[in-house]
Amino acid sequence: MSELTLEQQREVFKQNKFLAMPIAGTFVWAVIGISAPFLSEVLKVWMLYIGTGCIFYLGAGLSYLTGENFFSKKQTHTEFDTLFYVGLVMALLVFSIALPVASIDHTTLPLSVGILAGLMWMPLSWAIQHWVGYFHAIVRSLLIVTVWLLFPDYRFEAVSAVIVMVYLVSIVVLSKRYNSIAKTTTKR
Repeated sequence: MSELTLEQQREVFKQNKFLAMPIAGTFVWAVIGISAPFLSEVLKVWMLYIGTGCIFYLGAGLSYLTGENFFSKKQTHTEFDTLFYVGLVMALLVFSIALPVASIDHTTLPLSVGILAGLMWMPLSWAIQHWVGYFHAIVRSLLIVTVWLLFPDYRFEAVSAVIVMVYLVSIVVLSKRYNSIAKTTTKR
């Protein structure tokens, strides 16, 4: 990639669909929200930990179905891919705040994990020069705090519902964005 300028690398990066991870996140958070009413408090916590921990791996697997092929040797990797992974690690490191707080009150988990896991959408939006990531991170955070406060007895369910809804909107927007890019590329 060093032969390409940073701007050219950005153009390569922007050609990606970015659908596998949001689809994985939608699936996992839907399972968390749907199963929560039937689980004990301890199982809800474990479901959230295990489920959110699986999103990356599920997304990596789904990437082969969406054509993104995360780990394909044929895929061109850019500095923006590196930025995305640094953002992912940054979001994971912030879990060091969420975990001790959850040991005091486990119902903070949907709030903290739900917001922290959405932070990586901010640098993604900047990198692809599209508003969808800003929308996703900001709306997701505001709505999570709102439902967390409004529905204290249903925090796992309400936060999951918000995240699924925001993911679905983001997936539609990302699909339209990619289709627009694909049309422009074919016309050239």
